[in-house]
Amino acid sequence: MVGHLASNLGVVELTIALHSIFNTPEDKIIWDVGHQSYVHKILTGRKDKMPTLRKFGGLAGFPKQAESEYDSFDTGHSSTSISVALGMAIARDLENEKNHIVAVIGDGALTGGMALEALNHAGAMKTNLIVILNDNEMSISKNVGGISLFLSKARTKKFYTESSRYVKKVVEMLPKGSNFIIRFIRRIKYSIKQLLIPNMLFEDLGFKYLGPIDGHDIGKVENILKISKDLEGPILIHVVTKKGKGYRPAEENPDKFHSASNFDIETGESKKEKIKDYSKVFGEKLVEIASKNKKVVAITAAMKDGTGLEEFAKKFPDRFFDVGIAEQHAVRICRRTCKSWYGTDCSNIFFLLSESF
Repeated sequence: MVGHLASNLGVVELTIALHSIFNTPEDKIIWDVGHQSYVHKILTGRKDKMPTLRKFGGLAGFPKQAESEYDSFDTGHSSTSISVALGMAIARDLENEKNHIVAVIGDGALTGGMALEALNHAGAMKTNLIVILNDNEMSISKNVGGISLFLSKARTKKFYTESSRYVKKVVEMLPKGSNFIIRFIRRIKYSIKQLLIPNMLFEDLGFKYLGPIDGHDIGKVENILKISKDLEGPILIHVVTKKGKGYRPAEENPDKFHSASNFDIETGESKKEKIKDYSKVFGEKLVEIASKNKKVVAITAAMKDGTGLEEFAKKFPDRFFDVGIAEQHAVRICRRTCKSWYGTDCSNIFFLLSESF
């Protein structure tokens, strides 16, 4: 098993920049999900052990504190990094220490409720904390939902940033005592910001928002990390990357290479014998059942491909719902949908489906 290839190819430059600017393990880096920690492992003394990755007695596929002092948290899945980082920051402040705490979270994991709860708390705490949003527009499959739409708007921030610099220069040239004019210009600046970046969620929550920047430009990433170290309070750095960067098959099929088995490097074709696994059988059977019963719906938490629902989504788009990485929400709307539509709860519906196989 090769492991999470596309995720790691997307954070090569970001990981190099992080270890260049921060003094780990004194400074803490918390990787959300952990899929993208392979480059981090290579840079922290585990390069020669990489062939043992995800093998018995070998390197873990995720950060593991027992494996290295550079792994700050035993990351699982998913949306936990900001909560963990805030806890570490609170402990640091209580001990009067001065190290930096950095959480790296993807835009997919940001859809998880725990991540949003942590953002809400961290913004109010005002403690020094750096959150890096690794925005590659992907979870395992393509991202969905309001957070994804919001980040799409935020990626247009470059024009606003240039406008902001121009406004700042104008203000600096004004003579002293021009307070009314300065306030007026700043209101114009804020209006431009709200026009181009509606509902700047992060700043409204109390974070200083930096970005978006090209996550594959090491120099730019290093510069913005240096800036963030000198700022007070919670910082969010928006880094835009490409999942599978540098390897064309992975760039073109990031979902296929999210967790890859052995494949031909030249062609990207899998060497694994194609067999009909459980997910494939489940997906085909669900399509068959849904063709006969118009009340059958499919709900997934960012796992359309992994759960065999690709064909269902194509054939019945009005009955397919991807809620993002929000499993608790998925279960709750499932139970409510079943209750409203069938007059019973999900457990009975799943039993009926299993009886149909």
